[in-house]
Amino acid sequence: MTTSTPSVLISEVGPRDGLQSVSRTMATGDKKRWISALHAAGLREIEVASFVPASLLPQMADAAEIVQYALTLPGLTVMALVPNLRGAQSAIAAGVHKLTIPVSASAAHSLANVRKSREQMLAEVRNIVALRNEIAPHVHIEANMSTAFGCTIQGEVAEDDVVRLAAECVAAGVDESGLSDTTGMANPAQVRRLFDKVRAAIGDRTGAAHMHNTRGLGLANCLAAYDVGVRTFDSSLGGLGGCPYAPGASGNVVTEDLVFMFEAMGVSTGVDLEKLIAARAPLKAGLPGEPVYGMTPEAGLPKGWNHSVRAEPFDKLRTGPVEALRQAQGERS
Repeated sequence: MTTSTPSVLISEVGPRDGLQSVSRTMATGDKKRWISALHAAGLREIEVASFVPASLLPQMADAAEIVQYALTLPGLTVMALVPNLRGAQSAIAAGVHKLTIPVSASAAHSLANVRKSREQMLAEVRNIVALRNEIAPHVHIEANMSTAFGCTIQGEVAEDDVVRLAAECVAAGVDESGLSDTTGMANPAQVRRLFDKVRAAIGDRTGAAHMHNTRGLGLANCLAAYDVGVRTFDSSLGGLGGCPYAPGASGNVVTEDLVFMFEAMGVSTGVDLEKLIAARAPLKAGLPGEPVYGMTPEAGLPKGWNHSVRAEPFDKLRTGPVEALRQAQGERS
């Protein structure tokens, strides 16, 4: 594992995005062991849960307990997804460092995913920001533009809609707004173009790239996002997950493959690949028989692999929000 400041931040979303997308429920103890293994590999931001009613997603019924456990892991930014104000209240009470709010660029997906129109969801974002400002100003908020690159329900999503929604979320007070290829429809040219447009509108509030590998372009799209200045990337160990409310959407970018790509390029992630691959064991133990993916774990690391690669400091586009969060927490990774 690299010891210098990473050049990119790999944000692991498997314990939330992955687990809520499979039919079975991983036991709480197994979740804790898996998250510990991810942390031991050097991952320093993990989306550990979503705060939604257990009747809708029984896989997330233990969200508060999982957050409280994750808070014991040193240097870890503990993140949770919240689709509404009630979820944000519960997540903040549990002690999360960062909230992710899904805001669908597709009108049809918004109704399917959160049962609200895009306008109603923007109002919810304002309410969550107001709550944060009042009771937990140190908590970081990212509005993630779901279906930013296309929708399996609606079809094409206008890029102007994506840019407008991202700008409106930032105007509402979120710290950053990222782009999500929820349905795996993006291509590298589109990724470069849309991230450039969003950055022109909201500057250094531009957040993470959340790509899916549904059509085999996940890594290519991550590289395209990196080329235009993105420095935070969501991914899931073993490629676990997808979106249960977007038909045909499957396959998060595999964390192991993403880390290998960047490290092989000389772009530091701060993650130990051997320990990361070992973290598949508690995942498989907690969900026996569940398919997991990844070319790097299957092929193995190249002979003579040296993962102590050249490190570069975080791009200035990303240091602001991340460093502010660390200062608020009174800790450094």
